[in-house]
Amino acid sequence: MKSAKRIESVQSPVIPLIGQWIAEHPGTISLGQGVVHYPPPPAVRRAVAEALIDEPRIDRYGSVRGIEELLERIQTKVRCENQLSLEEQTVLCTAGSNMGFLNAVLAIADVGDEIILPCPYYFNHQMAIELAGCKAVSVPTDADYQLDLSAIQTAMSPRTRAVVTVSPNNPTGAVYSQAALTRVNQLCQRHPCYHISDEAYEVFTFNGTSHFSPASLAESAGHTISLFSLSKAYGMAGWRCGYMILPKHLEADMKKVQDTNLICPPIICQVAAAAALEVGSGWCREQIQPFRAVREHVLDELTDLSAGCRVPRSDGAFYVLLQLDTQLADIELVHTLIRDFGVAVLPSSTFGNPQGCGVRISYGSLQAATVQAGMERLKRGLRSLL
Repeated sequence: MKSAKRIESVQSPVIPLIGQWIAEHPGTISLGQGVVHYPPPPAVRRAVAEALIDEPRIDRYGSVRGIEELLERIQTKVRCENQLSLEEQTVLCTAGSNMGFLNAVLAIADVGDEIILPCPYYFNHQMAIELAGCKAVSVPTDADYQLDLSAIQTAMSPRTRAVVTVSPNNPTGAVYSQAALTRVNQLCQRHPCYHISDEAYEVFTFNGTSHFSPASLAESAGHTISLFSLSKAYGMAGWRCGYMILPKHLEADMKKVQDTNLICPPIICQVAAAAALEVGSGWCREQIQPFRAVREHVLDELTDLSAGCRVPRSDGAFYVLLQLDTQLADIELVHTLIRDFGVAVLPSSTFGNPQGCGVRISYGSLQAATVQAGMERLKRGLRSLL
């Protein structure tokens, strides 16, 4: 028996392949996967330990929307930090923002419908769209990976159901301005379609840039779906905790999707998430503070590689997406870097990058000294290969 053609056509996740190559070459330093090096707040483990002892509800099904204390803390957070009113919106707890995105696609689009992704895009978004039988329509960004609003407008068709923005961006680190995100949101309102705003990296901003939530705009509530995650800022990738803010008119359909898929995120994970949000984003910013020096070191090292390498501006997340002047396929280059130089990065082609060979560097998962060693290996490898 063959698998469905729709599934066969979806790209295979690149991270397991890179992980396999790393395992085959012990000692490789990974500048690949997008995680942070620090653990969750201590209060998370304390809350979980207490719940395991005397909390019977962790053994039962929970509400599709989420447990009450987590919903309350999310509501407080998005009102205070994202300036969302929630008068026409509701909250749904999800097993990470990836699940929130798939929920959204399944709830708003039919087979054959189109969803616009500024390119380079987060590869799981493209995969989710195609798994749902929809079409991912990629549109270019500019030389610094900023939004091309005219390209987005031109790409809109009668079958467009959503425009997706990720800011701060994975894989580029670009932070979109309030003006650009406002224009996208207004385009979606006029079309009409939904604006899906992925804000997983909201606390990771540098160089005086700031994060903006499109759902805070007046008249945006009815067509804006916002996705958030605790994986990055709180060091909780393995807990699979996230949430989405969505128009109230989508709540019933979104619940159908989530109830069919997993009913609700595991209750013990929701307890962990509630404890993390109680600690608050101030704790996250303290953990992120050392990223600034690491980030500057990475950019300085890459600038030193000027020949054959372009380093577009990156003011957010913990990524840099390099453009390389070479005829090598980027997946071949990545394999060679692991095999011969002991350093792993991700190929830009997996993010739909249309600008030739490139690699994504992630500097969040390692301590500063290890990042420095990894960058030395990367520079040596790129100088040799370019």
